[in-house]
Amino acid sequence: MILTLTANPAIDRNVTVDKLVFEDRAYILSTRESAGGRGINASCVVHSFGGGTLAIAVCGGKSGRLLEEFLGCCAFPCELVRVKNEIRTNITIADKNGLAVKLNEVGPSLSPAEVARLEKAVRARLKEASWLMLCGSLPPGVPVDFYTRLIHAAEKENVRTLLDTDGEALESALEAGPTCVAPNQQEAERLLHRALLTRNHFQEAVERIRGMGARSVVLSLGARGALGAFEDGSVWEAVPPRVDALCPIGAGDALAAAYVWAFREKPIPQEALRWGVAAGTASTLLPGVSFASLDQTREILSRVILRPLSGTA
Repeated sequence: MILTLTANPAIDRNVTVDKLVFEDRAYILSTRESAGGRGINASCVVHSFGGGTLAIAVCGGKSGRLLEEFLGCCAFPCELVRVKNEIRTNITIADKNGLAVKLNEVGPSLSPAEVARLEKAVRARLKEASWLMLCGSLPPGVPVDFYTRLIHAAEKENVRTLLDTDGEALESALEAGPTCVAPNQQEAERLLHRALLTRNHFQEAVERIRGMGARSVVLSLGARGALGAFEDGSVWEAVPPRVDALCPIGAGDALAAAYVWAFREKPIPQEALRWGVAAGTASTLLPGVSFASLDQTREILSRVILRPLSGTA
């Protein structure tokens, strides 16, 4: 199965408005709440594609009880690690033109005992897993090397790892040599302390990040698709078709999940990259934070252009 970890889950409050502009009023068209967090989102995608998955997440407070209620309606299994403090609520505001604003709380502070229980829960499931996806930010109280320890633990069990995080947690865990790291453009810019504007910049970025320890790198570029730098030294670009996006929030989660799912089905990284871009693109066509099905992803897949940039014969 594909095991996902969401150390800092949330209740996602998704608000759709008629228009999103500064210094003018907008009218709310709909409001929806759902279980949120990159790992939970990844498990949603993997399950909808027909893959086996288990989502591990922390859970605490009134928001935690609501999270448990939402997850109880999901068709994939979840394992919740109880914590004392309230999990966070994140707000996404999107309009009909595809503009979106995402506002995230920091998350609950975890005690050392709670961190230890969370780590124990993940380690206990590694023997059942083919991949471990480490997704999202670390809440206060969790050591910056938390993901690093789990990558080493997974490696001992011959479990591949995908790292999808930001900041110090990303920089620290790269040294552990994850199978794949999947930053978006903004996360890569923060990691490398430079702006990324051109295709040459993107190619240099994935090669530099791979040089920092990751075996492979998948750089998500939104409507421009993604670049992948792989273990054989090759760099590939996957370019999606032009689409009228409704909401781009969550597309990166779909990309990472579809990449892992496709790689497990057939370990050809450039094809997995194409699947990831197709899933991310197809998900932007849905209202709010929603994820494309396997059939919806297949409709986009044939229109994703895959081309080598370097390192191929």
